[in-house]
Amino acid sequence: MNGNSFLHSYLNVFLLTALCLITLSGCQAASDNLINQSEQGDSLSNEDRSSADSSNEEKGKTFTAEIIKVIDGDTVKIKMANGNEETVRLLLIDTPETVHPSKPVQPFGPEASKFAKELMPAGSEVEVETGIGERDKYGRLLAYFYVDGKMVNKLLLEKGLARVAYVYAPNTKYLDELENIQKQAQQDEIGIWSIENYTTSKGFDDSKSKEASVEKPTGSCSNPQIKGNINSKGNKIYHIPTGQYYEITKPEEMFCTEKDAQDAGFRKSQS
Repeated sequence: MNGNSFLHSYLNVFLLTALCLITLSGCQAASDNLINQSEQGDSLSNEDRSSADSSNEEKGKTFTAEIIKVIDGDTVKIKMANGNEETVRLLLIDTPETVHPSKPVQPFGPEASKFAKELMPAGSEVEVETGIGERDKYGRLLAYFYVDGKMVNKLLLEKGLARVAYVYAPNTKYLDELENIQKQAQQDEIGIWSIENYTTSKGFDDSKSKEASVEKPTGSCSNPQIKGNINSKGNKIYHIPTGQYYEITKPEEMFCTEKDAQDAGFRKSQS
């Protein structure tokens, strides 16, 4: 082999070796880059999961609305920011009736209504967190209300003025906490839990209504004179002592003042 041939072969081997080294270096860099991207992806995924987990524990998105009227303890009429009016049913609770067309005023219904009115007077603002599948079969919004950062649904349970009820998935976000609050009210025997066998899993026992209304007149006076009566059509009417039908009216509830009667959902007799 002459010198030129040897030099030519040597150069070929050198170039081939250099090319292999460059190729291997590039492959290693690409591999390292893929590993780094994978690790970053895993890290982002963990952060995303952590964020999602924490959001489940927080209060959901809310909006501010104006109170038009408290209908009873668990039903409120509001005005939205766009001017639309909505009737709202508070989620996961049930208060005794005061305005039901075919039921008498139930024990602690007036108290629940009064508490809600004092907490949310007409013209005040309330924070609203709607449920999932926002409306019930009557077209009412389903929601949790907040006043000064406190959930109204919880406050009614704490006072013994409501029971946990109408539990339907997926609107069970605060169910465990609400049930714990109810258990405490039961143990303390306050409000609706102070009347034996009054509150049941199906609602409130109407047979206790007349008993309670005689024992606990609405208001603070010792001798209430205003008679509240529910006629055959379910209309709630109150009669004052100077009224035409006062003497012949058999009361289903007695009131100290006309305001007490009106707060309980009764209207004044026209005679």
